[in-house]
Amino acid sequence: MDTKELLKKVRKIEIKTRRLSNHIFGGEYHSAFKGRGMTFSEVRQYQYGDDVRNIDWNVTARYNEPHIKIFEEERELTMMLMVDVSGSEWFGTDTQFKNEVITEIAATLAFSATQNNDKIGLILFTDAIELYIPPKKGRFHVLRIIRELIEFKPKSTKTDITQAIKFLSSVMKKKVIVFILSDFIADGYKQTLKIAANKHDVTGIRVYDKREETIPNLGMVQMKDAETGENMLVHTGSKRMRTDYGKYYNERVNYFKETFTKSGAGAIDCRVDESYVTKLLGYFKRRG
Repeated sequence: MDTKELLKKVRKIEIKTRRLSNHIFGGEYHSAFKGRGMTFSEVRQYQYGDDVRNIDWNVTARYNEPHIKIFEEERELTMMLMVDVSGSEWFGTDTQFKNEVITEIAATLAFSATQNNDKIGLILFTDAIELYIPPKKGRFHVLRIIRELIEFKPKSTKTDITQAIKFLSSVMKKKVIVFILSDFIADGYKQTLKIAANKHDVTGIRVYDKREETIPNLGMVQMKDAETGENMLVHTGSKRMRTDYGKYYNERVNYFKETFTKSGAGAIDCRVDESYVTKLLGYFKRRG
């Protein structure tokens, strides 16, 4: 993709998603993720006039003299966008690929955070960390994130959500808002997610295509695994094959929903031919 075409695509996404964040999501995002009030800062010795309700009894017992917890107003937040760029995201049977919808959702979330003067960071992952952009503020930073989402070429085609979450935990020491955007055709990340969700405010956004849910009876079909690159001849006329695939797919979907819900994280399902605006808005309102 040449520079002119890239800039045209970035501008098109900016116009669409910034309008959404300005007129629809700004207030909802603020309600959903602001208003946590005061956050812990430090512990110091008790002074005359301090609120006794803030006494830290554990520290007080340790030093045998009263200490209190100091809180400060939480003025800004940090949003981390974790985006799956593995081979399976390059799939779509309607008007858009999954990765194109993911890019629009990520841009909308980023501009919504920018309205609140929050920092935004980006992690692009496959079965490795492909790119990490540390959190910063501002429109130009968001435009850089959009450019990377459009033109970045990952080295791998496979997926490892566990490693991505572990990397997040290693670079984000303070609590952040996390959106993980993927088709979640994977498992094995339950324990890692649970640990991360105990510290951060995590939401998984599953973007999928309706043609992934079932395989139609089309006879013998040449197929290619987008993540392994393996070519195979598949007999779609086999009822057992279609049943086994349906079972495999549904197990991954249920794993996503149950894992995120039981970990205390949020979960959103978004089909590429559905309105992600409606899905995000509904989620923000429920949280608010």
